[in-house]
Formats: sequence, structure tokens, C-alpha cells
Amino acid sequence: MNRQARIRLIGALTVAGLLATWALTAWAEVLPAVFLPSPGAVAAKFFKVAVDGYVGATLAGHAAASLGRVFAALLLALVVGVPAGIAIGISTVGRGILDPLIEFLRPLPPLAYLPLIVIWFGIGEPSKVLVIAIAMLAPISISTAAGVRAAPADRVNAARALGAGRRQVLWLVILPGALPAILTGLRIALGTGWTTLVAAELVAATSGLGFMIQSAAQFLVTDVVIMGILVIAAIAILLETLIRWIERALVPWAGR
Repeated sequence: MNRQARIRLIGALTVAGLLATWALTAWAEVLPAVFLPSPGAVAAKFFKVAVDGYVGATLAGHAAASLGRVFAALLLALVVGVPAGIAIGISTVGRGILDPLIEFLRPLPPLAYLPLIVIWFGIGEPSKVLVIAIAMLAPISISTAAGVRAAPADRVNAARALGAGRRQVLWLVILPGALPAILTGLRIALGTGWTTLVAAELVAATSGLGFMIQSAAQFLVTDVVIMGILVIAAIAILLETLIRWIERALVPWAGR
């Protein structure tokens, strides 16, 4: 058995052990069912919400609403963050102007600036998307800047020696070399976006996985809360797998 297969086996056994511990704890009624429902109860609620819905939408509807917000925020963060990262990486002026702003935003928790976003942009969809996009901006910008600064000097000098202008060097040498770092930033940003989702959907949302979880928590519907958490985790894992596949397809040389 090779190393990768052993890692997968250990991971599968770990998940199985956690599920078994959860099931035994629920069966022994260590905690009341309102605090820790059994895996079977959560699975039954999953199918019920998928078919009949919960708080106005089916599970697919809530997932689609959340995915729409996360991907809209990701697009906005890429449109702003990649050029900002390039400017930080190649320009002293750009770094002086943008780097302090990115470093200011990076450690801020979304709940800190959420009220200000609501005051400025209202309680509609734009404010939800913007909160998630701000959380995604720093990872994308920082990763892009790191990738740009790591461009091999010999390749840049060779391109210039062959007559390439600044724009050609940027598009044909620096950006392709920075692509692995940009994709890494995208992966980190997606994870950050999902962690921000619940906070964003606190703002007058009527659908979404975070909204569903918050609504269930208010009425101690713990099986829906746990089910929503597991669905968010499963979608995040699927997106991570997709990004890794794209990374292998676009930059197969990365890490070699």
C-alpha cells in the first residue's frame, strides 16, 4: 500500500470513528437529543428538508442561494484582488498604497465591519456579497503579490533581452509564473468565504445555508443545525477538490 492510499485509509477510519462515537453518545443519551441528535435523526432531517424544505426553501434552494453569494463575492474579489496583488508585487508605489489597506482588512473579523456595510449599502444582496468579498480580498491579493515577487529574474531578463516590453513581460512571464500562487489564494479565499457566509446571511436573508442554520438555532432544531453544518462542509470539500483539479490541469509543474 502506497503512502497516498494509507493516508486515505487513515482518514476514512478517522471519520468512521467519529461517526461511531457520535452514534454511541446519542444512543447512550449522554446528552439530551435536543442538544445532540443521533446521526440517523440528522440523516432523516436531511431527506425531509431536501424534499419538503425548511423556512421557505428546499435544501437545494438554500445551497443555491449560498453558492450564488459566494461565487459572486469570489468574482468581485478576483477582479479587485488580482490587480491589487500585481500592483503590490511589481510597483513600489502600488505596494506603498495598497499593502497597508490589505494588511488592515486581513485581520478584521466580518462581524466587525458588517454593521458598517449595512449602513452604507442597506440590507439587500449587495451588502451580503460585499461582506464575503472583503473577507476573500486579502488572501487573493497577498498570494498574487507573493507569486509576482517570486517570478524568476533570469526569465524576466531573458524576455527583456529578446525585446519584450513591460506589458509582455507581465502577461507572458510574470503572470504564468504567479498562477500557482493565485490559485492557492483562490483556495484560501473560498474557505474564508464559506466561514463568512453565516455572518453575511444574518442580514435580512430569506434563504441560504447560513440563514437556515441561524433560523434552526433560534428554535433549538439541532438536527437541522448539524445537517446544515455538514452540508456546508461537504460543499467546501467539493469546491476544494475542484480547485485542486483545476490547479493540476492549469499548472501541472507547480511544486515540482
